[in-house]
Amino acid sequence: MTRHGGDALVASLREQGVERVFSIPGESFLAALDGLYQSGIHNVVARQEGGAAMMAEAYGKLTGRPGVAFVTRGPGATNASSGVHVAFQDSTPMILFVGQVASDQRDREAFQEVDYRAMFGPLAKWVAEIDRADRIPEYVARAFQVARAGRPGPVVLALPEDMLSSECDAPPVPAAVLPSGLAASSDVSEVIAHLEAAERPLVILGGGNWSASAAKAIATVAEKLDLPVGASFRCQDFLDNLHPNYVGDIGIGVNPKLAKRVRDADVILCLGARLGEMTTSGYTLLTPPVPAQKLIHVHADPGELGRVYHPTVAVVADAGKFAESMAQALAERAAKPAGAWVQGARADYEAWQSPRETPGDLKLEQVIVHLNEVLPEDAIVTNGAGNYSAWLHRYYRYRSFRSQLAPTSGSMGYGLPAAVAAKIERPEQEVICLAGDGCFQMTMQEFGVACEHAANIIVLISNNGMYGTIRLHQQKKFPRRPSGTDLFNPDFAALARSYGAFGATATTNAEFEEAFAQARVAGTPAIIELQISPQALGPMVELEKISD
Repeated sequence: MTRHGGDALVASLREQGVERVFSIPGESFLAALDGLYQSGIHNVVARQEGGAAMMAEAYGKLTGRPGVAFVTRGPGATNASSGVHVAFQDSTPMILFVGQVASDQRDREAFQEVDYRAMFGPLAKWVAEIDRADRIPEYVARAFQVARAGRPGPVVLALPEDMLSSECDAPPVPAAVLPSGLAASSDVSEVIAHLEAAERPLVILGGGNWSASAAKAIATVAEKLDLPVGASFRCQDFLDNLHPNYVGDIGIGVNPKLAKRVRDADVILCLGARLGEMTTSGYTLLTPPVPAQKLIHVHADPGELGRVYHPTVAVVADAGKFAESMAQALAERAAKPAGAWVQGARADYEAWQSPRETPGDLKLEQVIVHLNEVLPEDAIVTNGAGNYSAWLHRYYRYRSFRSQLAPTSGSMGYGLPAAVAAKIERPEQEVICLAGDGCFQMTMQEFGVACEHAANIIVLISNNGMYGTIRLHQQKKFPRRPSGTDLFNPDFAALARSYGAFGATATTNAEFEEAFAQARVAGTPAIIELQISPQALGPMVELEKISD
């Protein structure tokens, strides 16, 4: 059947199982928008390309299937690059389609022309431009293959507008077939043997290619081998935090006692994490290139093994599937009673959970404690970047897989679009976004998307009138000389009400709890502004008062 390239593109997306895309419309891909018309694929139209890309990334993180975004050329693509970077550092499958100038205008610096291979080369697993309409199915199939195989990540495909409008009769390529990602049984046996021989073993979870079944499997492995399990930066939902073998997150603001246990461990099993700067506290918990600990590193990308740290054992495999293989190998064994090493690590974690009081009448530590008490275990909590997230990471207990959506890249503005994407995909689950006043304003226009789609998220905005993280570093390096870090903020509750949504302002914890209860039954999206003391910069840090 002959059809234009936009129809062929959308037919290829349907063949790959795509049910939803996120976009900002542009004249450079009108044929693709026409292909989406009555296609059955849900097109969620965002308000800015960065928001659309972050929604696609959050969708990919939540489902394990590539999130898909469409943006236009030039400024559309540059805006979207923030979400591509999140997907790259978070190992999230994602595909960004970018409109491009007509092929007969290429290399003339035509209107909004960009060399996408040069621009996105360091940010994506693969960047290509489709020059022929009859090759659209081939490129799309390869994009889905690359995005999901090995270490997942983003793919960028540029779409010249004349290519999309050209006629073709190429049929779609079948859905991508992925490598098994399984390790040899000998690798599984060797890793188990090393862990059994260790006196002070420790497991660190992270990266891509995880699943609910993998999370269940690693719990079984921990019980049967008596292992303490920590989570790499913003991967805290990979093991139920109530599990007795879970010992905390190894990221920014790590529990000092857990950091010491990482340093004191004799064997570390790193399942899927890259052991980057955040997880290693600036490459200090493990010293590169040869760590003092015996390192067993399991990762889907062979290029990651030995890249920073020289491993004692290196296994190329999907981390989640490796955890399942370990659980199968240990199926006949009984669980071990927790020994002193695990009990001590868990006790350290629980002591770290005890809230430390911070200044002000509304205390974020109590906000998070309340969320622990009232939210169901499958509630999804999202956040972007900022010191406000330190309270969430320290005190919130994630109880089910993929209940945490947060950027390991540290991207501001992520929490709101991620919450919108999550609520549209999982309308039956409660979705809470925690954002700072600066973080929220990076993408606050996406609240309109939540209202348009009746995606009844609850956004908690920590308003301290400043870029708190930068003020913290400023205080350390240039004390009592604040510069460029103050914020002039709107009435966030009034912003919500202007959309016809629920809006409230809280100045005490009692006011927050009342507003939160009302928001949960409001039947609309909601914003609760939390007026936090500027002196409360973090769970362990207070801002020095500057006198007039």
